Amino acid sequence: MTSVSTIASTVLTVFVSLVFSIYVLASKEQLGRQFNLLIDTYLGTYAEKVHYVLDILHLRFHGFFVGQTLEAMILGSLTAAGMFLFSFPYAATIGILVAFTALIPVIGAYIGATIGFILIATQSVSQAFLFLVYLVVLQQFEGNIIYPRVVGGSIGLPGMWVLMAITIGGALWGILGMLVAVPLAASLYQIIKDNVAKRQQANLDN
Repeated sequence: MTSVSTIASTVLTVFVSLVFSIYVLASKEQLGRQFNLLIDTYLGTYAEKVHYVLDILHLRFHGFFVGQTLEAMILGSLTAAGMFLFSFPYAATIGILVAFTALIPVIGAYIGATIGFILIATQSVSQAFLFLVYLVVLQQFEGNIIYPRVVGGSIGLPGMWVLMAITIGGALWGILGMLVAVPLAASLYQIIKDNVAKRQQANLDN
């Protein structure tokens, strides 16, 4: 009974969330105008700064999720195609798994590789090690050639800060924190960068 009630509650929550998301998407322009009107009305002189911060957040989150999703789909497709070519077991399943875990920056690929290795090892240990070799080579190719072209400068955050954001976000909120921390850190980085440039320009003018 506990399992049935949990499943039913989860299904209901997903359904309500989906319906709510459809309503939000259908009226996003109107909601955006209303939200901007509230900011302009109640924040007065601070409205411009709030709009500036929200614009940066929108650009960074949009760029991150679009680029990361496209890159994950490419990596998952190449993983599945190579596994089919080399006759590795669970090719489609592991390809989808790698695509989903690749949504997590930096460490996602290692999570997918570990789970894929365990799955293939249940059939053949030698093929599991060959899979690891193939995935490492593929990730080097993808990370150095495909990823910079697909994601490029959409985030604008140096690698050291990306790793720090993932570590802090994961420690605070788990996998969701890892996903959200990177665009948040990129937004903060851009705000500080713009502020420093503005102050330097002001000092030069004086």
